[in-house]
Amino acid sequence: MVQLTETAIGKVREILDSQEPKPAGLRIAVVGGGCSGFSYSMAFENSPGMLDKTYSFAGLKVFVDQASLLYLDGAEVDYVESLEGSGFKFNNPNVKSTCGCGSSFSA
Repeated sequence: MVQLTETAIGKVREILDSQEPKPAGLRIAVVGGGCSGFSYSMAFENSPGMLDKTYSFAGLKVFVDQASLLYLDGAEVDYVESLEGSGFKFNNPNVKSTCGCGSSFSA
């Protein structure tokens, strides 16, 4: 199961509420590519796919496809703000290695 921190939920809600028309939820996925083989993807969706697992975090719907669930099991999504910048950070116990850019991984 994938988890979102309170900070991440708040930031997603803030962005979601500014969208018109308002999407149904957030899709989190693992896609092929990047220098280490896989990278994370986040996008708003109007409806879940037929085989998606739907999670609810304080009323926020999060959709994850079956293939991505294999790589995201036990992962936590956080939102961080620092001097270097701000953004969503994935803390994933399934990752074996990452690249220098920090957005690509291998499992």
